Parts: sequence; structure tokens; C-alpha cells
Amino acid sequence: MIHRRDFLKLGGLSLAFPAALKAAAAPAGGDGGSQSLTAGLKPLEPSDYEARLERARVLMAMADLDAVFVGGGTNLSYFAAVSWGTSERTFGALLNRKGRPVWICPAFELERAKEALPAGDEVRVWEEHESPYALIGGAVRDLGGRRLGLAPNLSAFQVYGLLRDAAGIETADGAVVTDGCRGTKTAKEIAYLDLANRITKLAFAEGFRQVREGMTPRDLAGAISAAHTKLGAAGGGGPQFGPNTAFPHGSRTPRTLQEGTVVMVDGGCRVEGYSSDVTRTIVFGKPADKMVRVWEIVRKAQAAALAAARPGAACESVDAAARKVIEDAGYGPGYKHFAHRLGHGIGLEGHEYPYLVKGNKLRLEPGMTFSNEPGIYIYGEFGIRTEDGMVITEDGSRHLGGMEAVSIGQPFAAE
Repeated sequence: MIHRRDFLKLGGLSLAFPAALKAAAAPAGGDGGSQSLTAGLKPLEPSDYEARLERARVLMAMADLDAVFVGGGTNLSYFAAVSWGTSERTFGALLNRKGRPVWICPAFELERAKEALPAGDEVRVWEEHESPYALIGGAVRDLGGRRLGLAPNLSAFQVYGLLRDAAGIETADGAVVTDGCRGTKTAKEIAYLDLANRITKLAFAEGFRQVREGMTPRDLAGAISAAHTKLGAAGGGGPQFGPNTAFPHGSRTPRTLQEGTVVMVDGGCRVEGYSSDVTRTIVFGKPADKMVRVWEIVRKAQAAALAAARPGAACESVDAAARKVIEDAGYGPGYKHFAHRLGHGIGLEGHEYPYLVKGNKLRLEPGMTFSNEPGIYIYGEFGIRTEDGMVITEDGSRHLGGMEAVSIGQPFAAE
């Protein structure tokens, strides 16, 4: 059996942490425990939400929209700090250019809603036999408007209900407002993302310390989840072993850890609602030459994408920069081995607007955040992916949370 100390020696795995985090990441009482990195973290304040509403008003004016209806889900929590699920009963906020949101609420839910809604906001209710869509239309008209944007996460029945019952109202795509606001992050949001990514990387590192021959993916996932909890965030990782790593989202085929096995872990956590998304690929024991070679190609592809990601560049050009490295190394064309887009937006949702993919000509702006996750997948053998969050800066881009991958045996840089 290969002991942990032998694995660390064979793989050359360096788990040195930045000085500021050594105390938080150091084992406590010899049990691998860590101090919480989220204790005392300052949450968003009312002024942050008011700034979002003001940004929404600016975008509505630019798009000639009088209001945007946002139903339950992530968009609602983004603009109003109100957590409300979706159901067949329409509930939501009518963002508008005149002032505070107007709330649409089932009448029997009013008292519960009052516990969550901002004090002083107008609430309009509908009884079970009435149409909430007629109520929304009336509210838009009372605001002196007629053009209503629909948030992109509304259900089809709500869209059709508004088309049917909101008399005299012209509907339009409201994504220009919701995505336009959420697509670029403030310094505070980026700080949450930095911390979430740092925590996940530290948790992965703790999980990798515990790898052993015969371990199952579930065993490793449990170690990573426990490490996240000790660091102050609920999170985890989905490990894949051996040939299962050739499936970008994994395989159900049972595997255990053996000498020379490729290990890929993809996972994340949330800090104040903001998501991390990290992937690392290592080898238990001594890697084969082909594994090392493919890992280096993927690393160069990730670096090429980071260099290409800068204000004014098209989203598709960042994908193209990474894909060129992989194709030039013989793992093309197109999606043959690099089977997916380079990356997705990330924030309150793990996958959100915008996307780094061929055909997306949207220009990057400072504050946009993405995953940077090139990969090479060889079915029947193994897959390699390295993923870090990425933020567009004023003059380029950087990875979120630091601790970038150095080699197949050193998944995290010493900082």
C-alpha cells in the first residue's frame, strides 16, 4: 500500500499556503481541522441593493423599458434580498423607472411576504380566482408605462399569461436589465468570489492530503466536504478516478484509487451566496508520460485564455485562444477532445451569463467573472481539466482565489 507521505513525495505535491492563511489552514489538534475563513465577513447592505436598483433603472431607460417583472429565484434575491421560490402562483417584483419596486403577491401569502419585503414598498395582491398577470399589467399602466421587460427566468406559463391578460402592455426581453446588472460584479462581490475560490482550493488540498490506495470517490468527496465546513462554507467536490475522468461530467462506473490513477475533482462552495467553481487533476503515485504531457497542454491553454481575456475582447476570442493551444498540440479539431466551451459566467449561480464560447461576440468589461476551464478528454484512458474562476480587470484578467496549478504533481502554487 502507498502511504500518504509516499504519495506526496512521488507526486511532488506542494501544499504550501500563503502566509496570511497559514494559521487558518493549519491543522488544529492534529486532526486536520481548520479555522473558519468566513467568520465576521461583512454582508451586503441596503445601499448595495439600492445601487443595483439604480443600475436597473439606467438600463431600463437605455432599453426603452418602463418596468421589468422579476419572479421568484436568483434575480429576485439579487435585486431585493428576498428569497422566494417558484410555483404555479406568481409572486415577484415589478422593477420600474419611477422608484421602488411594486410587489405582486398571492393574497393568502401577504402576511408571510411582509416578513421579507422591504418596509414601505407597495404590495398588490391577487385572490385565487384572479389573474396576477392582469394585476401586473395594471401596475405598469399606473406607473405611466406600457413596455414591460420579462426576466429570462420566468416560466413559460407566466410569459403566456402576461401576453394573454396584461391588456395594452407590450412585452420585451428583460435580460438586458437582469443580465446587464448581474454580468459585472462590484468590488464587494469579487471579494466574496475570491474567498469562495480560496476556500475551495484549500478544501481540495486537505482532501488530497488524505488520498490512499483503495479510496472511493465518495471517500474523497467526504473529506473535501468536511474541509469546506471547517473553513466556514458549505461546499464539496465531485471526484472522478481513472477512465471516468474522460467524461467531462463524470461516469457512474465504480472506481477505486490505484497506483497511477488520474484523479479529477470539480467542486465549489458559496460565500454570501457567491459561487466558486474549481477543478484540479492530479495522479495518485507516479504519472505516465502521456498524462504529464496532456496536463501541460491544458495548463498552457488555460494561460493563453487568461492572457486573451481583457476589456474589449470578444467572449469567443478567449475560447479560441485556449482551443488553438489544444488543437496545435494535436488534440483537435474543434470539440473532438476539448469537448465543451471554455467557460461560463459565475456569481450567485454556478453557471450564469455570459459565456466564453464560439459565436459569442459580446465584449468583455471589467468586473465580469467566468470559469476558465480548458480540458482534454480521451475516452478509454483519462481526462485532464484545470479550472479557476477568472475576473476581468481594468487592464487584463486574473484568476480568483490565487493558488493556481503549477504541475500535475503540484495542484496549488505556493503563495
